Amino acid sequence: MGIADSTFWWLLAGACIVLELVTGTFYLLMLALGFVAAALAAYLGLALAGQVATAAIAGGGAVAIWYAVRSARGRQAAASANPDMNLDIGETLSVDSWNADGTASVHYRGARWTVVQRAAQPPEAGIYRVVGVVGNRLMVDKA
Repeated sequence: MGIADSTFWWLLAGACIVLELVTGTFYLLMLALGFVAAALAAYLGLALAGQVATAAIAGGGAVAIWYAVRSARGRQAAASANPDMNLDIGETLSVDSWNADGTASVHYRGARWTVVQRAAQPPEAGIYRVVGVVGNRLMVDKA
């Protein structure tokens, strides 16, 4: 069955790649790696049981490694509070006065922005650090 076995594995790998493109699930690419390994095992003449074992070990191992890498990175901060996605995070600005509703209006980056404090602190004039952006509001903490 030699060539037919490898063709089967190549077709499975291709199907996983197509499904990954449709769904965006990176884990399917890891499974496709297992199917490619099984196709190579078929070329080397391994029996069907060896090919299946190769697919399981390579694909399962790749999935496990990818899962471990993603888990080790930890959860990404939401875009509104992630300094890698929002360059305003960490910048400072000056608040001259606070409104009665707990907001302030400041001139920042050439435009007027509404500022709100993230934590319940007494509203006082001073320098604040941007810790998040929600819509058109800057979330700040006292610097």
